[in-house]
Amino acid sequence: MTSAGRFAPSPSGELHVGNLRTAILAWLFARSTGRRFLLRVEDLDRARAGAEAEQLRDLQAIGVTWDGEAVRQTDRGQLYAAAIARLEEAGLTYECFCTRREIQEAASAPHAPQGAYPGTCRSLEPAELEFRRSTRPAALRLRAGVTEYTVHDVLHGDFTGVVDDFVLRRNDGVTAYNLAVVVDDAAQGIDQVVRGDDLLPSTPRQAYLASLLDIPIPEYAHVPLVVNGDGVRLAKRDGAVTLADLARTGVPVEEVRDLLLASLGLPAGTLEHVLPAFNPASLPREPWVWTPPAEMQSAPTIA
Repeated sequence: MTSAGRFAPSPSGELHVGNLRTAILAWLFARSTGRRFLLRVEDLDRARAGAEAEQLRDLQAIGVTWDGEAVRQTDRGQLYAAAIARLEEAGLTYECFCTRREIQEAASAPHAPQGAYPGTCRSLEPAELEFRRSTRPAALRLRAGVTEYTVHDVLHGDFTGVVDDFVLRRNDGVTAYNLAVVVDDAAQGIDQVVRGDDLLPSTPRQAYLASLLDIPIPEYAHVPLVVNGDGVRLAKRDGAVTLADLARTGVPVEEVRDLLLASLGLPAGTLEHVLPAFNPASLPREPWVWTPPAEMQSAPTIA
C-alpha cells in the first residue's frame, strides 16, 4: 500500500474557512510529497443529517480532490473491536465507572497531571468491581505503561505530552476518538497526518497507542488555526465563515480560495497551480486572524 495523507472532518455541520484552510494544507503536504490523498468521515458521533454531503461539496469547490471513495468510521467497527481485543488479551485495558464530574474533581487534585485521568478505577478489588458493574455501564481505558511520550512534528519539532489511562471505548459502547484515529490511519496506509495544532496535545497518546499495536507512527504536521478578531478559534457563530454564507454576501468561492492561499504565502489560482510554490518551511507559524473580504463587509445584513 502506497503512503498517503488525509483530511478527516466530523460531519457536525458545514466546514468553515478554518477547516477549509487545514484541508488545503493537508492536500498540499500530501501531493507535494507524492502521496495519495484520502478523505475519511469521522462520524462516530456528532453527525448531522446532510452535513457530509455539504462538506464534500465544499471541499470539491475549493479544489481539494481525493483518491478513491471517502470512508466512514461507522463502517469500521470490526477494525476497532479487533484492536481492543488485542489490547485486552495483552492485559492493557480495564473497566472505568467514573462519571465526568468525578474525573474532573479527582483530576483537579494537586498530585494529578493537568488533563490526566487519575487512575481511580485502575486497581479495583473484585468485590468493588462487581458492585460498580451493577450500578452503571463501564468505559474501557488503556492501562498505560508511561506517563508521557514524545513525538516529532514537522512544524513544532519534538513535543512531549501527557499519556494517561485514556478511554478506548466509551460507556455507551462507541469507540473513542484516540483509538479510532490510530486504527483508521493504519488501515488506510496513512503515514502523514496534517491537522490543526489544537490536536497536538493529544498526539502523544495516539503515538503511544500505535506503538502498543505495532503500528508505524505517522509523520505529523500540526498547522496553526484560524481565529476570530478576539484571538479565539474560529467557529460558525462568528458569522459568515462558510462558503455558502460568503456566497450569499457576494463572495465567490474562487476569492475565498485565493484568500486562504494568500494567508499561507501562496499565489492565487487552483491548488494544482500553486503546488510547485508550496514549501512547508515557509508556512506561517502563528494563527491567522480571519478578516471578511471587502465585499462582505459592505454587503447589507441578511436576516
